[in-house]
Parts: sequence; C-alpha cells; structure tokens
Amino acid sequence: MDKYVCKVCGYVYDPEQGSPQQGIEPGTAFEDLPDDWTCPLCAVPKEQFEKQ
Repeated sequence: MDKYVCKVCGYVYDPEQGSPQQGIEPGTAFEDLPDDWTCPLCAVPKEQFEKQ
C-alpha cells in the first residue's frame, strides 16, 4: 500500500500502521479513510496529502 505525506507538516500516513490515536486500524488504505479525516498533527484535510 502507498504512503501519503501531508504537504503542510510532513506527517506520513502509513496504511500498515494506520492511525490508532484516531481510531484508524492498521491495514486501512488512504483511500478508505473517512472523508472527514484530518492530519493528526496539523488538522488539514485529506486533500492536502500526496502520494509518496
């Protein structure tokens, strides 16, 4: 699965790790994140991420 990086703060969403602090289970593809998901570090929306 592809990793995605936040263009604002550099946070990397790794699908293999998920985002447990936000209730996102490991193995969740970026495309499968909820539409209202935001960066856990700077709170920008998914649209501010790009494939790494």
